[in-house]
Formats: sequence, structure tokens, C-alpha cells
Amino acid sequence: MKHKSKLGKSNWQFWLIISIPLLYAIVFAYIPMGGILMAFKDYSIRKGILGSDWVGLKYFIQFLSSTSSIKVIMNTLILGVYTLVVNFPFPIILAIMLNEIKCVRFKKTVQMVTYAPYFISTVVMVGMMMQMMDLRTGIFNIFLQKFGFKPINFFGDVSLFRHLYVWSGLWQTIGYSSIIYIAALSGVSTELKEAAMMDGASRMQKIWHVDLPGILPTIVIMLIFSCGNIVNIGLDKVYLMQNSLNADVSEVISTFVYKVGVVNADFGFSTASGLFQSIVSFTLLIAVNKLSKIVTETSLW
Repeated sequence: MKHKSKLGKSNWQFWLIISIPLLYAIVFAYIPMGGILMAFKDYSIRKGILGSDWVGLKYFIQFLSSTSSIKVIMNTLILGVYTLVVNFPFPIILAIMLNEIKCVRFKKTVQMVTYAPYFISTVVMVGMMMQMMDLRTGIFNIFLQKFGFKPINFFGDVSLFRHLYVWSGLWQTIGYSSIIYIAALSGVSTELKEAAMMDGASRMQKIWHVDLPGILPTIVIMLIFSCGNIVNIGLDKVYLMQNSLNADVSEVISTFVYKVGVVNADFGFSTASGLFQSIVSFTLLIAVNKLSKIVTETSLW
């Protein structure tokens, strides 16, 4: 017993470091879970969460039966799938390309250039987009007019909203997302690469038969996480890019929850909407993980 107590005292720095993220998780992740009860109650500030009247699944039925809610769900799914299709493969391609570069200085330069946009805040990012795509003074429209084309109202055109959201997100996150694949590629056996080259394999054949199989478990794990986040479209960027002209395609669950819950003070309905989003995400994660385990024998658990 004395030995155990001495061991605990000698590692107090370790426990101190662990306590910080643990405290953060408890305060900001676990304690707020009690608010889920509002999705099943007619919440009243005067009565509180526990004292408010129980309404059961009323708000879930209301959310799933409303035509506006169905449109919001469809917008979220379309934007989420589009984001997955674009943002998932390109970091892998970038990582493979960087792995094939022999010049260390050029490789680090490309890494820095592609990684730097990740540190731009969402507010600044959207502000830059609005300035560069302004109908009159934006650099994109200036170039279009110089080449004889008509200016484009990028943020007013409904058909362009999803493209702007997804491809600007790719530009901002491709370098950061490729880091894990670069790390995985560094662990691919050099003996296999040398054997492939000695057998006369071309660069593309080496990538296809050695590099990609070597990082396949990492790709599968990241795909599972990405599929689980299909409906988890963040509030900040969509809300900043949203206006009355593109609201038909830009209204997603997160913005809907914000407007209903915070602006209209309908806390029960907004909580039910947000809980529905979490349930869908959890279900997708379980389903994709199960499918991955059957097909590739790689899974989270």
C-alpha cells in the first residue's frame, strides 16, 4: 500500500495534466447532457428542466412531420454527402503526392502552403470569400469582366452555395487532413517498396499495390469517422454564408436549431431537432463500422 501511495505521489504531474482535459469533458460534454430532457418536455424557464411538463415524443413527431424540417434534413444530408465525397479522397491524394516528392525543401514548402489555411478562422475565411467574390469589386468578377463574361452573384446564386461551401472547406482543411495519411505512409515497409521497384513496378503500380494497401486501415478508420459526421454540419460557416437568397439550400439542422431555439426561444423543439441529429450520426457510425468490419475486417471496435 505504501508503495502504491508513493507511486501516485511521484506521478502527480501526470495526473494534473490528465485532470485538465477530464475536467473539460465533464463540464462541457457530460454535464450538458442533462439538457436532453428538454426534448421530451414543454420547457418553462420558471419551472426548470425537471419541473416542466412531460410531452414525450411530441417535438420529434412535430419535427419529422413538418415540411420545412424535411427540407432542412435533405439540405443537411446533401451538403454532408457532398462534403464527404470531396473532402475525403483529396487529402489521401495529396499525402501520396507529397510522399513521392524527393526534394525535401519543396516538400516542406508545399506542406506549409497547404497546411496554413487551416489556421484561418471561419469568420475571416467567409469574409475573404465575400470580398473576393463581391458582385462589383470582387477579384473573381473583375477577372470575369476582363475576359468578356458577366459578373456572377456568387452568394446570391442558390446553385453555387454548396459548391462554395465544400470547395472552400477543402482548400482550408486539405493540408491538415493529409497529415495522418503522411504519417501512415511513413510507416509503410521500405522493403516492400524496394522489392516492387526491383520487380519492375512503375511508380503508379507501387502506389497502388504497396502504398495504398499499407495505409488502408487508416483510410477505413477515417472513412468511418467521416461517415458518422455526415449530418454534423457546423453552424458557424453555414450561418455566415447564409442569406435570404440562398436560404432554400443553406438551411441545415444546426442553423435550424439555432433559429428555433435561440431566436424563437422554442427550447424543447430545438433540443429535439439537435438530438435527432445526434441519433442519426450515432446510427451512421454504428452501421458503417459494422459494414467495414464485414468487408475489410477493419473497424473501430
